[in-house]
Amino acid sequence: MDLFGTAGIRGSVRERVTPAFALRVGRAAAREARADAQGDGGDGPVEFVVGRDGRETGEALASALTSGLQSGGARVVRVGRVPTPALAYASRGRHGVMVTASHNPPTDNGLKLFADGQEYDREAERRIEAAVADDDPPVAWDDWGEAERVDILPGYRRAVVDYARGHGGPLDGVRVAADAGNGVAARAVPWVLRELGAHVVTLNGNVDGHFPGRESKPTPESLADLRAFVADGEFALGMGFDGDADRIVVVDADGEVVHEDTVLAVVAEHYTRAAAAGDPVVVTTPNASARIDERVRAAGGRVERVRLGALHEGVAAAREAGGADTEVVFAAEPWKHMHTRFGPWIDGVASAAVLARLVAESGLDALRDPVTERPYRKVSVECPDDRKAAVMSALETALPAEFPDAAVDTEHGVRLEIDGGWTLVRPSGTEPYVRVYAEHDDVDALVERTVAVVEDAVADAG
Repeated sequence: MDLFGTAGIRGSVRERVTPAFALRVGRAAAREARADAQGDGGDGPVEFVVGRDGRETGEALASALTSGLQSGGARVVRVGRVPTPALAYASRGRHGVMVTASHNPPTDNGLKLFADGQEYDREAERRIEAAVADDDPPVAWDDWGEAERVDILPGYRRAVVDYARGHGGPLDGVRVAADAGNGVAARAVPWVLRELGAHVVTLNGNVDGHFPGRESKPTPESLADLRAFVADGEFALGMGFDGDADRIVVVDADGEVVHEDTVLAVVAEHYTRAAAAGDPVVVTTPNASARIDERVRAAGGRVERVRLGALHEGVAAAREAGGADTEVVFAAEPWKHMHTRFGPWIDGVASAAVLARLVAESGLDALRDPVTERPYRKVSVECPDDRKAAVMSALETALPAEFPDAAVDTEHGVRLEIDGGWTLVRPSGTEPYVRVYAEHDDVDALVERTVAVVEDAVADAG
C-alpha cells in the first residue's frame, strides 16, 4: 500500500482522502506513536497537534482524523486554520498532522505528518501504511485520548518575526505586495511583514477553500494579477503563496517572476556567508540549478543533494556524515525553503520575512546580479506507472551512452553534468510521467536529445 507521495498523502476527497480514510490514518498514527514512546521507555499518552488549511473539506477531515487519533490512544490539540509551517512549529516536542493538499485543486485534500517539527521520514511513513492496512480496532475504551482547542498562531507569527530580525535590514516603509491566493498565508504573512515595518498590500487575502481569486498553485500564469499590480505600483517586490503557505514565488518590481532557483541561490549564499561553521552545507534536490552550487561555493560552502520531498532526510544525512565543524545552514527545493536554525520544516512565511529584509538591505537587483542564470527547461514525457521502473533502469545505461563525456549520478534518477550544464531524468511520484530537467546555454538541443532517449526507453518498456 503506497499512501505517501513526495509531500504527504493527497487526493480526491470523494475517492481517496475520505473521512473514513482520515480516521484510519489517525488511529494508525496514534498507535505507532504510542509504540515508539513505549519503546523509548515512555508510559504517558502521546500528543498530536491537528491543523488544517482553508479547504471546504478540512473541518470534516480534521474531525475524522481527531476521532482516529483519540481512539488510537492519543491526546489531540486542535489548532484550526493555520499555515503548514505553523502546525510544524507547534508539533515541536510532540506529533502533528496537517490537513492540507497544498497547491492541489479544491476537490482534493491530504494529510501531512510531523514529529518534533519534522516531516515523517520514509521509514515512519511505511509503518503508517502498514498500520492503515491492518486497520486495528480502537484501544480499550478507558484509554481513549482527550481533545482541546488552542490558538498557536500568535506564538508562531511572533517567532518568525524574532527570527527574521537577525537577517537583512529593517523594512521600515518598504512596500511589499503579498498574494495569499485565498489560502492560509493570509493569516500570517501580512501580519509578520507589517510587524517588521513593511507597508503591505494583500491580494486574495480572504481564506476561501474555493480559491476564487486564482488557482492555489502559484505560477507565472496564476500570478498574473499580482504581477500586473506590482508592475503598476511602487513595490520593492511581490510574493505569491500556495494554499498552505509552505511555497513562495517572488516577483520583481517589473512584475516578472524571479526564477525559483535564483531565489534559492540568493538565500543559500546569504546563509552560507553568515555561518560561523567552517563547513557550511546547503541541502537541495537533484532538479535544482547549478547556480546554487556556484553561489554557495563562492561563499565558502558546499552543496549536498537529496531526493525530492526528503529535505529532512538530506539534512540528517549531511549532519551524520559531517564533522564537528559541519553545519547545515539551509535546505531547499525550488519554491520550498527550510530555515534550519529556525526549525526543521519548510516555511514560506519565514522565507517571506527573510527575503523581504534581504531586499530591504541590498535591493533585489543587487542580490540577483552575482547569480548566473542559464536557460532552464522542464519537460514531462508520458510514461505509465507500471513502466517507470524498467524505463529508469534502461536510462541508467542509455543516457550515459548518448552523452559519453558526461559525469553521471544515478542516486536520485539519472543526472548528467554536461559541458557547463546538466540534465536530470526522474519518474514523477504522483503522475504518469517521467520528468526531464535541463539547464544549459543550448538548453533546447540538450532537452531534445534527452527526451528522444527517454521516449525510446518508454516505447521499449511497452
